[in-house]
Amino acid sequence: MRRSARAAKRLLSRLAADSLRRETLTTTRAKRSAPHSVYDELAGRIAELGRQAHQRGWALGTSGNFSAVTSRDPLRLAITASGMDKGRLSPAQVLEIDGEGRPVGGGGGRPSAETSLHLAVVRARGAGSVLHTHSPWSTLLADLHAGAGGLAIEGYEMLKGLDGVTTHEHREWLPIVENTQDWSAGAAEVEAVLRRGASTRRCATSKCWSSCWRSLVAAARKGDASWRA
Repeated sequence: MRRSARAAKRLLSRLAADSLRRETLTTTRAKRSAPHSVYDELAGRIAELGRQAHQRGWALGTSGNFSAVTSRDPLRLAITASGMDKGRLSPAQVLEIDGEGRPVGGGGGRPSAETSLHLAVVRARGAGSVLHTHSPWSTLLADLHAGAGGLAIEGYEMLKGLDGVTTHEHREWLPIVENTQDWSAGAAEVEAVLRRGASTRRCATSKCWSSCWRSLVAAARKGDASWRA
Protein backbone atom coordinates (compact mmCIF):
# COMPACT_ATOMS: atom_id res chain seq x y z
CA MET A 1 0.00 0.00 0.00
CA ARG A 2 2.80 2.36 0.96
CA ARG A 3 4.68 1.47 -2.23
CA SER A 4 1.60 2.24 -4.31
CA ALA A 5 1.21 5.60 -2.58
CA ARG A 6 4.87 6.47 -3.15
CA ALA A 7 4.67 5.42 -6.79
CA ALA A 8 1.55 7.50 -7.29
CA LYS A 9 3.25 10.47 -5.64
CA ARG A 10 6.30 10.14 -7.94
CA LEU A 11 4.02 9.89 -10.97
CA LEU A 12 2.14 13.04 -9.96
CA SER A 13 5.45 14.87 -9.45
CA ARG A 14 6.65 13.87 -12.92
CA LEU A 15 3.37 14.92 -14.48
CA ALA A 16 3.53 18.28 -12.70
CA ALA A 17 7.12 18.80 -13.83
CA ASP A 18 6.26 17.91 -17.43
CA SER A 19 3.31 20.28 -17.35
CA LEU A 20 5.53 23.09 -16.02
CA ARG A 21 8.12 22.47 -18.75
CA ARG A 22 5.45 22.56 -21.45
CA GLU A 23 3.99 25.77 -20.02
CA THR A 24 7.44 27.40 -19.87
CA LEU A 25 8.23 26.34 -23.44
CA THR A 26 4.89 27.71 -24.68
CA THR A 27 5.47 31.03 -22.91
CA THR A 28 9.00 31.31 -24.31
CA ARG A 29 7.81 30.61 -27.85
CA ALA A 30 5.02 33.15 -27.48
CA LYS A 31 7.51 35.80 -26.35
CA ARG A 32 9.80 35.04 -29.26
CA SER A 33 7.02 35.24 -31.79
CA ALA A 34 5.34 38.33 -30.28
CA PRO A 35 5.63 41.38 -32.58
CA HIS A 36 7.80 44.28 -31.47
CA SER A 37 6.02 47.43 -30.38
CA VAL A 38 6.35 50.70 -32.29
CA TYR A 39 8.67 51.92 -29.52
CA ASP A 40 10.92 48.84 -29.82
CA GLU A 41 11.27 49.27 -33.57
CA LEU A 42 11.95 53.01 -33.42
CA ALA A 43 14.39 52.70 -30.51
CA GLY A 44 16.49 50.35 -32.63
CA ARG A 45 16.35 52.65 -35.66
CA ILE A 46 17.19 55.73 -33.57
CA ALA A 47 20.21 53.95 -32.04
CA GLU A 48 21.45 52.96 -35.50
CA LEU A 49 20.95 56.50 -36.80
CA GLY A 50 22.82 57.96 -33.84
CA ARG A 51 25.82 55.72 -34.49
CA GLN A 52 25.82 56.66 -38.17
CA ALA A 53 25.63 60.38 -37.32
CA HIS A 54 28.61 59.93 -35.01
CA GLN A 55 30.61 58.16 -37.75
CA ARG A 56 29.96 61.06 -40.14
CA GLY A 57 31.02 63.68 -37.61
CA TRP A 58 27.50 65.06 -37.13
CA ALA A 59 27.11 64.08 -33.44
CA LEU A 60 30.48 63.49 -31.80
CA GLY A 61 30.68 62.27 -28.22
CA THR A 62 27.48 62.92 -26.29
CA SER A 63 26.32 65.81 -28.50
CA GLY A 64 23.02 65.79 -30.36
CA ASN A 65 19.78 63.93 -29.73
CA PHE A 66 17.23 62.09 -31.85
CA SER A 67 13.56 61.30 -31.53
CA ALA A 68 10.60 59.71 -33.33
CA VAL A 69 6.87 59.78 -32.64
CA THR A 70 5.49 56.51 -31.27
CA SER A 71 1.94 57.79 -30.74
CA ARG A 72 -0.04 60.88 -31.75
CA ASP A 73 -2.91 60.56 -29.30
CA PRO A 74 -1.74 60.60 -26.62
CA LEU A 75 1.52 62.15 -27.84
CA ARG A 76 4.51 59.91 -27.17
CA LEU A 77 8.10 60.18 -28.40
CA ALA A 78 11.02 57.79 -28.35
CA ILE A 79 14.04 60.02 -27.61
CA THR A 80 17.68 59.52 -26.76
CA ALA A 81 18.61 59.82 -23.11
CA SER A 82 20.84 62.70 -22.00
CA GLY A 83 24.62 62.29 -21.94
CA MET A 84 24.87 59.18 -24.13
CA ASP A 85 27.83 58.59 -26.45
CA LYS A 86 26.26 58.57 -29.92
CA GLY A 87 29.06 56.36 -31.24
CA ARG A 88 27.88 53.59 -28.90
CA LEU A 89 24.18 54.35 -28.78
CA SER A 90 21.94 51.34 -28.07
CA PRO A 91 18.13 50.91 -27.97
CA ALA A 92 18.36 50.66 -24.16
CA GLN A 93 19.49 54.31 -24.14
CA VAL A 94 16.30 55.51 -25.82
CA LEU A 95 13.43 56.64 -23.56
CA GLU A 96 9.73 57.03 -24.25
CA ILE A 97 8.26 60.36 -23.11
CA ASP A 98 4.81 61.94 -23.03
CA GLY A 99 3.70 65.29 -24.44
CA GLU A 100 5.11 67.08 -21.38
CA GLY A 101 8.55 65.50 -21.70
CA ARG A 102 8.08 63.08 -18.81
CA PRO A 103 9.48 59.54 -19.09
CA VAL A 104 6.75 56.93 -19.41
CA GLY A 105 8.80 53.88 -20.37
CA GLY A 106 11.68 52.57 -22.41
CA GLY A 107 15.33 52.67 -21.39
CA GLY A 108 17.04 54.27 -18.42
CA GLY A 109 18.42 57.75 -17.86
CA ARG A 110 16.75 61.13 -18.22
CA PRO A 111 15.42 62.84 -21.36
CA SER A 112 17.65 65.17 -23.34
CA ALA A 113 17.88 68.81 -22.23
CA GLU A 114 16.48 69.74 -25.66
CA THR A 115 13.36 67.59 -25.26
CA SER A 116 11.15 70.69 -25.41
CA LEU A 117 12.53 71.47 -28.89
CA HIS A 118 11.59 68.04 -30.19
CA LEU A 119 8.06 68.46 -28.85
CA ALA A 120 7.82 71.96 -30.37
CA VAL A 121 8.84 70.68 -33.82
CA VAL A 122 6.39 67.78 -33.66
CA ARG A 123 3.54 70.07 -32.65
CA ALA A 124 4.34 72.82 -35.16
CA ARG A 125 5.06 70.66 -38.20
CA GLY A 126 3.45 67.29 -37.46
CA ALA A 127 6.92 65.73 -37.81
CA GLY A 128 7.41 62.00 -37.38
CA SER A 129 11.05 62.33 -36.31
CA VAL A 130 13.48 65.06 -35.23
CA LEU A 131 17.25 64.86 -35.64
CA HIS A 132 19.37 67.32 -33.67
CA THR A 133 22.99 67.21 -34.82
CA HIS A 134 26.15 69.14 -33.99
CA SER A 135 27.68 69.24 -37.47
CA PRO A 136 30.63 71.69 -37.46
CA TRP A 137 29.66 72.82 -40.99
CA SER A 138 26.12 73.71 -39.95
CA THR A 139 27.40 75.42 -36.80
CA LEU A 140 29.81 77.64 -38.76
CA LEU A 141 27.21 78.54 -41.39
CA ALA A 142 24.59 79.30 -38.73
CA ASP A 143 27.02 81.59 -36.90
CA LEU A 144 27.98 83.35 -40.14
CA HIS A 145 24.38 84.00 -41.26
CA ALA A 146 22.71 84.51 -37.85
CA GLY A 147 22.40 88.25 -38.42
CA ALA A 148 20.22 87.66 -41.49
CA GLY A 149 17.90 85.37 -39.55
CA GLY A 150 18.58 82.49 -41.91
CA LEU A 151 20.40 81.06 -44.89
CA ALA A 152 19.16 80.37 -48.44
CA ILE A 153 20.47 77.27 -50.20
CA GLU A 154 19.84 77.07 -53.92
CA GLY A 155 21.13 75.66 -57.18
CA TYR A 156 22.56 72.44 -55.73
CA GLU A 157 21.79 69.08 -57.35
CA MET A 158 21.51 67.36 -53.97
CA LEU A 159 18.50 69.52 -53.07
CA LYS A 160 16.53 66.93 -55.03
CA GLY A 161 17.01 64.62 -52.06
CA LEU A 162 14.31 66.65 -50.28
CA ASP A 163 10.66 65.61 -50.50
CA GLY A 164 8.84 67.30 -53.36
CA VAL A 165 11.96 68.80 -54.93
CA THR A 166 12.56 67.63 -58.51
CA THR A 167 15.12 70.12 -59.80
CA HIS A 168 18.29 71.85 -58.67
CA GLU A 169 16.55 75.14 -59.50
CA HIS A 170 15.09 75.26 -56.00
CA ARG A 171 15.58 77.64 -53.09
CA GLU A 172 15.47 76.24 -49.56
CA TRP A 173 15.33 78.65 -46.61
CA LEU A 174 17.05 77.62 -43.38
CA PRO A 175 15.90 79.78 -40.44
CA ILE A 176 18.41 80.50 -37.68
CA VAL A 177 17.53 81.33 -34.06
CA GLU A 178 19.79 82.42 -31.23
CA ASN A 179 21.29 79.79 -28.97
CA THR A 180 20.18 79.62 -25.33
CA GLN A 181 20.87 77.57 -22.23
CA ASP A 182 17.15 77.40 -21.45
CA TRP A 183 15.41 75.59 -24.29
CA SER A 184 12.33 75.02 -22.16
CA ALA A 185 11.65 78.72 -22.73
CA GLY A 186 13.42 78.98 -26.12
CA ALA A 187 11.30 76.25 -27.69
CA ALA A 188 8.42 78.72 -28.02
CA GLU A 189 10.50 80.89 -30.40
CA VAL A 190 11.44 77.86 -32.50
CA GLU A 191 7.80 76.79 -32.70
CA ALA A 192 6.78 80.31 -33.79
CA VAL A 193 9.46 80.36 -36.51
CA LEU A 194 8.30 76.99 -37.82
CA ARG A 195 4.65 78.02 -37.90
CA ARG A 196 5.53 81.12 -39.91
CA GLY A 197 7.56 79.14 -42.46
CA ALA A 198 5.11 76.63 -43.91
CA SER A 199 7.73 74.80 -45.98
CA THR A 200 10.59 74.86 -43.45
CA ARG A 201 12.23 71.45 -43.09
CA ARG A 202 15.23 72.37 -41.02
CA CYS A 203 16.30 74.89 -38.39
CA ALA A 204 19.69 75.97 -37.04
CA THR A 205 20.91 77.78 -33.95
CA SER A 206 23.86 80.13 -33.94
CA LYS A 207 26.97 78.64 -32.29
CA CYS A 208 25.22 75.37 -31.56
CA TRP A 209 23.27 72.91 -33.67
CA SER A 210 21.24 72.00 -36.67
CA SER A 211 18.00 70.05 -36.68
CA CYS A 212 15.87 68.49 -39.40
CA TRP A 213 12.59 66.64 -39.31
CA ARG A 214 10.92 64.16 -41.60
CA SER A 215 7.99 61.76 -41.60
CA LEU A 216 10.17 58.70 -41.04
CA VAL A 217 13.58 58.11 -39.49
CA ALA A 218 14.75 56.35 -42.68
CA ALA A 219 13.73 59.36 -44.77
CA ALA A 220 15.49 61.67 -42.32
CA ARG A 221 18.71 59.77 -42.92
CA LYS A 222 18.37 60.50 -46.65
CA GLY A 223 17.52 64.15 -46.00
CA ASP A 224 20.50 64.78 -43.75
CA ALA A 225 22.85 63.23 -46.32
CA SER A 226 21.48 65.68 -48.91
CA TRP A 227 22.17 68.63 -46.66
CA ARG A 228 25.74 67.60 -45.98
CA ALA A 229 26.50 67.53 -49.71
